[in-house]
Amino acid sequence: MTTQKQINEISYAIIGCAIEVHKHLGPGLLESVYELCFIDEMKKAGLFVQSQLYVPIIYKGSDLGGKLKLDVLVNNLIIVENKAVEQMIPLYKAQLLSYLKLADKPKGLLINFNCMNIKEQLVSLVTEKFACLPKE
Repeated sequence: MTTQKQINEISYAIIGCAIEVHKHLGPGLLESVYELCFIDEMKKAGLFVQSQLYVPIIYKGSDLGGKLKLDVLVNNLIIVENKAVEQMIPLYKAQLLSYLKLADKPKGLLINFNCMNIKEQLVSLVTEKFACLPKE
């Protein structure tokens, strides 16, 4: 069974990959450029990465046929939404939380590459699913 500790360790590895990409590229590029390099970095770190993944929209137990497009899903556990924006706005956090609920994933990371310090532009969110997992 997956634990909170395992998910947090994966998150730590993901953040390390983001920092590595940002260290080499710096701010000011398109989101698509960062995403390509970020995915490559995560794969080199041994993470299982799916990008631009479509997830069905299940509402009250019914598949409505719509599709939700996630930037990146890591180890089938953590949704990563990439940004390359001048300013993070509350809407991005709300979107990630909605994505987590619709995709039924325990944790998400919102990362803005268009900044001077990734750690200052990083948002980590967890769901009730995460809270229900064993700590270790």
